[in-house]
Amino acid sequence: MTKHIFITGGVVSSLGKGLTAASLGMLLEARGLAVRMQKLDPYLNIDPGTMSPYQHGEVYVLDDGSETDLDLGHYERFTKSPLSHNSSWTTGKIYRNVLRRERQGKYLGKTVQVIPHITNEIKRAIKSLRSKDADIVISEIGGTVGDIESLPFLESIRQFALDTGRENCLYVHLTLVPYLKASAELKTKPTQHSVGRLREIGIQPDILICRTEMPMSDAERSKIGLFCNLDIRNVIEEPDAEFSIYEVPIMLHKRGFDQRVIDFFWNKTGGLPMQLLQPPDLTDWSEILDRLKNPKGSVRIAVVGKYAKHKDAYKSIYESLDHAGIKNNVKIKVTGIPSDELDLAKLGGMDGVLVPGGFGDRGIEGKIETVRYVRENKIPFFGICLGMQCAVIEFARNVCGLDSAHSMEFTPATPYPVITLMDEQRNITDKGGTMRLGSQPAVLTADSTACHCYGKSEITERHRHRFELNNEYREMLQKSGLHIAAASPDGKLVEIVEIPEHPWFVGVQFHPEFKSQPTNPHPLFDGFIAAAVKHRK
Repeated sequence: MTKHIFITGGVVSSLGKGLTAASLGMLLEARGLAVRMQKLDPYLNIDPGTMSPYQHGEVYVLDDGSETDLDLGHYERFTKSPLSHNSSWTTGKIYRNVLRRERQGKYLGKTVQVIPHITNEIKRAIKSLRSKDADIVISEIGGTVGDIESLPFLESIRQFALDTGRENCLYVHLTLVPYLKASAELKTKPTQHSVGRLREIGIQPDILICRTEMPMSDAERSKIGLFCNLDIRNVIEEPDAEFSIYEVPIMLHKRGFDQRVIDFFWNKTGGLPMQLLQPPDLTDWSEILDRLKNPKGSVRIAVVGKYAKHKDAYKSIYESLDHAGIKNNVKIKVTGIPSDELDLAKLGGMDGVLVPGGFGDRGIEGKIETVRYVRENKIPFFGICLGMQCAVIEFARNVCGLDSAHSMEFTPATPYPVITLMDEQRNITDKGGTMRLGSQPAVLTADSTACHCYGKSEITERHRHRFELNNEYREMLQKSGLHIAAASPDGKLVEIVEIPEHPWFVGVQFHPEFKSQPTNPHPLFDGFIAAAVKHRK
């Protein structure tokens, strides 16, 4: 029977539940278990697709087109768990399903209530990842214990153990143990109160993960265990990572996290394969950390974007740069430059410049000017989604001579709409889920930089956009030197543009950052950083 692990958080938000869940998933996979990952978010939006990155960080897109929370990016970077729409649930999505059933008369005239109808739908969402191929489902509950909006989810996971058997459900609670400089001591009371709130709901955590800036003593762990009704071995310290988030799995393994999980299910149910009791082989992961800690050089990369001051808005891009840095054995020194406060002098000292995706016209001219600067000064350039579109606009203006060229997204009346809406999007007003989303195929030209990076001519990449390169200007752009390096299989949608005469100038309509992992960096990020290393030399 599939086992379930529920991860909750307390005291404060942003403690790292997603990283902890992903790290546990990775460790259990390393022991030979098949793991499925899931995020349950308590906000009312159907998904984060229409939310500002300032609110919730980047929108992470899956192969099936689901727009999800950035924690699913952690899941994919750390584990092999296949993710789908069933891996991401919000209060909005849960209520939408319940209200649809109510309108269809599925509740047979009953009064529809939070309990049992909403909680049953949440349990149905959790069960959606069960299969013969799944040994363990890890469900991360968003929000903080004590928040009103989280209560239906907490009640659902409490009921879940009654439905499936307590021996099949393990509760992990992530909490904060703050350090007070004035008294020079760690304070355990917030953790005690957080666990107390959970126990009032009816959930006794089996394992506590204690986030702390300072080392915990056995006495402090024993005190927490005593007041939270836990064996001291199940009170696990999780300090801040010194170098990288990729230290977290090794750190938790050394403190026995995965072993305590295995022990729980072994002791409760038995029957687990004997090899699961052996330590996992983490050699590859240790090698990644060794390369991170001992680089042979460094490169300076500028990320010029609308949300450059908010790192989580480009979370997957920063991680993908690090992955390529691991592959090329260099440290990536990233400088975020707001595109609406552009200082071209800062670009002069860079070894590479990346312009990411986004929506809205703020900072657009700064992005276009950035492209002009790197094109003329032969600095390696990587444009992603809107970054590629800015590259096309800049090329049309300054190489093709179309001074007023622009995107219809920002200037609908432009005389030269080199970027325009896809045909099927032109009459749509609903902004939720109406884009070209998810994994789409593309065919590369044999002589392109991209084809050299991928090492093959056919690819699939994830998309999230409404606007495309206008094919009416395609021939003009190509004659002026902008190479169409990839297109959709029917040839109608441009996927990659390049400038062959430039050391490394690649713009892509898709989001390659969503398919990069520390053990397998995306080929285009790898190529970009390799070009940056060459530029620095």
